[in-house]
Order: sequence, then structure tokens, then C-alpha cells
Amino acid sequence: MEAMKNLRVRVTLTEEMLGMCCSEPDIHEEYIASKAPNAPSTAEEVEALGVEEVVAKGKTVFPRDGEGRPILWDYQIKGLLKDACGMLRKVPGSACSKVKAYKKEIDGLIFVAPRKIPITLPPGGEISDCQRPLRAQTAQGERVALANSETVPAGSTIEFTIDLLCAAHEAFVRECLNYGALRGLGQWRNSGKGKFEWEEME
Repeated sequence: MEAMKNLRVRVTLTEEMLGMCCSEPDIHEEYIASKAPNAPSTAEEVEALGVEEVVAKGKTVFPRDGEGRPILWDYQIKGLLKDACGMLRKVPGSACSKVKAYKKEIDGLIFVAPRKIPITLPPGGEISDCQRPLRAQTAQGERVALANSETVPAGSTIEFTIDLLCAAHEAFVRECLNYGALRGLGQWRNSGKGKFEWEEME
């Protein structure tokens, strides 16, 4: 089926973005199976983690493509749209507030390509680490753990296409992408990590 509208998008990070995939293959495979049991290839995703190169247990990382570049998966962009739409639909008068059953709409009528989306680092940019404490209130009192994630720097770019089967969805998709300047991609978004600006490419 031909898309009613194609948006070619270039995202430029204004803040560093943290990796979202678990470095432990067994844990990651179980997570994929629980969240996306019909994923095109669970083995493909686990293999792309390159876990033999990761030393720290429990570290979140970026999968790699065949050339060793860090990537995002197409469904992570869909996750961005769902997260943004879920928040923006609470804003009166927003395009997102007019979308009913927004998760089903995004799942069934909006598609992202390619499946593996390369992240291009800026000149001189390097993948590094971000460590931060995680605090949780439990029955035994407050617990603190150390979280560790790979990061790509501000200035990194990501290019992909969003195919819309319903042209009426364009307004809310653009609104969700604009929201990236406030709440971005990747882990620890509530601290400002992963914020981005975007532009439409010809």
C-alpha cells in the first residue's frame, strides 16, 4: 500500500542521548519477547548489541550495524511518537488531543524506515558513558543503585522516513517531533537527555 504522505526527517541532538538496550543478551531477548513478540527478528536485535565488547554488566548500550555504527531501531521512533502524543493529548487544542486510540493509530497507520537507523556522530564526537544514581523507595527503605549507559554526543544526527497511511496524521506527527526540543529520545529523558531539533529533508 502506498503512503499518503512521506516525511523525510533529520534529527540533530541538542543534548547527549543515552543508549536504551540492555547489554546482556538473555535479558534483552526476554524483554523483546515480552514487548514485541512478533518482532521481525529477535535474534537480529540481540546480535546487533555486540555484547562481547561490553564489559559492564547491566549497562545500556546502542546496538551496532554491520559497519559498527550505533543505531536506533525503527520501533524506537514509534515509541517516541507514542510518548510525545500521550503527553501532548492533554494539552487543549493540540493536534494530539484530537487523536483517539493514538497507540493503535501509530502502530497500524504510521511506519518508520529504515529498520536500522544509523546515528552519525559529529566531527570529533565519540561514544562515551553516563553514570548516575537511581533512587527508589522500597518496603526496606530507600535504595540506591548505579546506572550506566553509553551515550552519543550533542550534534549527532539521525535520518529516517515516516510513512503516513493517513495524511490527516501529519499534523500530530509534526507536533510530536517538535516536542523533542523539550523531551527527547533515549534513557533519562526527564533529566533533559536526548533533546533534539528536527528538519524535513527534500
